[in-house]
Order: sequence, then structure tokens, then C-alpha cells
Amino acid sequence: MDFEAVIGLEVHAELLTKSKIFCGCTTEFGGQPNTHCCPVCLGLPGTLPVLNRRTVEYTIMAGLALNCTISKFSKMDRKNYFYPDLPKAYQISQYDLPLCREGYVEIETEQGIKKIGIIRAHLEEDAGKLIHEESEGSSFVDYNRTGVPLIEIVSYPDMRTPEEARLYLTKLKSILEYTEVSDCKMQEGSLRVDTNISVRPKGSEEFGTKVELKNLSSFRAVYKALEYEFKRQSDAVGRGEKIAQETRRWDEAKGITIPMRSKEEAHDYRYFPEPDIVPIEVTDEWIEEIRKKIPELPHQKKERFVRDMDLPVYDAGVITADKALSDFFERCVGIYGNPKTISNWVMGEILRSMKESEIDSADIPISPEQLVRLQKLVDDSVISISMGKKVFDSMFKTGKDPEVIVKEEGLSQISDEDTLRAVILKVIDNNPKSVADYMGGKEKAIGFLVGQAMKETRGKANPQMVNELVREELNKINKN
Repeated sequence: MDFEAVIGLEVHAELLTKSKIFCGCTTEFGGQPNTHCCPVCLGLPGTLPVLNRRTVEYTIMAGLALNCTISKFSKMDRKNYFYPDLPKAYQISQYDLPLCREGYVEIETEQGIKKIGIIRAHLEEDAGKLIHEESEGSSFVDYNRTGVPLIEIVSYPDMRTPEEARLYLTKLKSILEYTEVSDCKMQEGSLRVDTNISVRPKGSEEFGTKVELKNLSSFRAVYKALEYEFKRQSDAVGRGEKIAQETRRWDEAKGITIPMRSKEEAHDYRYFPEPDIVPIEVTDEWIEEIRKKIPELPHQKKERFVRDMDLPVYDAGVITADKALSDFFERCVGIYGNPKTISNWVMGEILRSMKESEIDSADIPISPEQLVRLQKLVDDSVISISMGKKVFDSMFKTGKDPEVIVKEEGLSQISDEDTLRAVILKVIDNNPKSVADYMGGKEKAIGFLVGQAMKETRGKANPQMVNELVREELNKINKN
């Protein structure tokens, strides 16, 4: 029996405000444990929360960018449950009247454009963080993150493959980054993903029993966990077994999901309107004011890059999927021009080095100005393009300017004709068989001779000049 996955995602994105949702404490990541908190965000007796207007504005902006309907009347609710990292034993969230509802994101699949529906995007406060020390047999709690504002974006179960889930997350992340409502740094916990997955026979309209997956620290982990869980559930249903409704965690090292807790009975969070916060009323004028602040979104920038810069659709898609990367690219083009040349560096050396170094685009250790100066060294024949790639690697590791690296490592290209001719004559004398092959009509033999000349100069020779001079000397021999 052929099965298909039914996948829905819940994404929590911390908002990029300077202060927390109900108090003036900083939202800055890090700091000594329990130093970014106060009686209000800890919910101590006698304190009153005051809603940060900017968090409402950012939630509305995200909702508009996600094609949501904005609620004119909304409210905050108490979600009652106890967990050690929730000091007041309830979370202030939104229940039946979220700020944003019924939106969608479009993803580009191999089968074409697919629309992934969004049920809601609501505003809430974050909880603290538990730190488990297995060696000491103890757990610690850091309340610095308590009260940091976040939006929870809940999708419809419209995704059918792990790849569609990855595409959805990539598009969602880029939209949040472009609107600058969140920095989406998964390594800092400002973007977190929970997934729900079930399986059913292809063609069936009924949903299977869903399983929730936790502990997903990257998009790759989301993909691998969904891939594993789809196979596990498909195999089980194929054997006639029933899937347990449960929460499972992803074990990255073992590449498997592991049961955490049963979800046979839904939690009763005893929601009720937050009595200390007045309802949120949003006017048409405020919505339009926020709409005007929405910057160019990734799909719009992609279309512009293709239309105005004549970039290949694939290049434009990859570059614009990441705001910091697209900003880097545009700054380079603004200085240098020739978008395709810059795109070659971005799509090649930059993405490769980022992957190898495991860094985000926001942390690229060279500036657009440095990359442009490197390309100009190639344009001026100071170095070859292959030597330029070696210089780039040194720049990426050290942050040094390209001119400094070229000088320190003696990498300047040899373009003196007399010097190169002497090298080429030596290569021709040392390789009579290749010379004879060329004379016999084997054009490929010239490539070997050029390669030997480049080897003699340790890659410093101007390759175009070498090619021309090798042909010139071989033609002289041929005439004789």
C-alpha cells in the first residue's frame, strides 16, 4: 500500500524588540543566568504586565506579509499549566481571538507553485530555559528568556513530504527576516519548530493519528526527523499496527525519534481572558500604516533580480532566500556592477565556505568591498581566477584584504611575455610526444602543455597569455 504524509508545522519566532512583552527587561541573547528578569516577567505577586505596543505592530506586520486577515478586536489569554521554566505557572498567550488568521505561504515545488495555508499567527510570551546537568544529576533554570515576545505561526496540515516542509520553513524564515520582525537564529532559540505528522493511504481524505516531534534544532533536523517518522509510521500501519498519539523527540546522533510522553488526552489549559491586560483594538488606519512599512519581500526581490539584473532564476532564488546574503550581493553589485560575476562568487565560494565553516550569512567574515577588490585584481590580471579563489579562502579565514594576501604570499600573476615564452619553450622541449600529438591533429594535447606551463610557474602565469603563446610557438614549429 502506498502512503502519503500529512504534515503541519508550529513555528515559534521571537520578536526582535529591545524590551520584553510586558516589562522593560532586555531581550538581548545571553548574559549571566537570571540577570535579564524582573518581578514583572517573573510574575511575582503585586506586579502588573503592560503590553508592549511594538510587539503588536510586529505581529501585525508578520501577519500581513503572510497574507493573513488581521483581527480588529483581539485579546490576551491565560494558558494555565505548570512547568519549572514558567515561574508564574501560566503563560500569557492568545486563544480564540488571535491577531492574525487565515493566511498562506506559496512554495515552489518540482510540480509547480503550492499554497500552504496558515491557520493563525498569535502573540505570546516565551518561557525560560532548563539546563540539565546529567553529570551532577541536577537541573537548573535560567529565566532570562521569560517574557521575551514571540509569535506562534500554525500551518494547516497541507504538506505531504519532508521536502515541502523544508521549503515552507525556508520561505517563512526569509519573510520574517525581510520584515525584520525576527532574526530567526535557531542556534539562539529565536526560531523553534514543532512538527505534527501522520500517514494515510494515498487517495484517502481521512487523517491518520498524528505524532508531534520535538527537539528540532535545524531545518535539516526537521527534514530528517520527518523522513524517519514517515517510514516508521508507514511500516507500522502496513503491518496493521495502530499509531499511538504521542510526542516524540528527535535524537540527532542516532537518527531516530524516541517517545517522550503520551498525548492520548488533550491538555486542559483552562484558558480565560487575561484580566490584567485590556483587549487589543486595531484600527484600519493602523493596519495601513504598518502595511506601508513592509519592505520588498523575498519573492519580489527574486523577480527584480531576474528582471533587472538578468540573473538566472535559480541563482536569484538561492540568493534572495536569505536576507543577509541578498543584502551582501546587492552591496557588491552596487559597487562593482556585473551581477552575474558577483553571483558566481556568492553561489560558489561564499556558500561553500559558509557550509564548511557552519556560519550564517550574517557572519560572513569579509565585506562586499573586499570581495569587489578581489574581483578587480582578477579583472586587472594581477591574479588569475583560480588564484583568486585561493586568495578568497585566505580572506575568509583571516579577514585580511586581498591585496595584503597577494603581497604576503607572492601570488601576483606573471604577465611578462618574455618570461612566459622562456617557460613555454622549456615545456615544449621537455614534452616532444605532446608536441607530436598536436602536430598530428590532437587538439587536446595543447591543454597538457598549457597545464605544464602553469605548473612550472606554480599557477602564477596568466593563463590566457600562456594559451596564446603555446599556440604561437607550436605554429612556428609546424611551419618549419
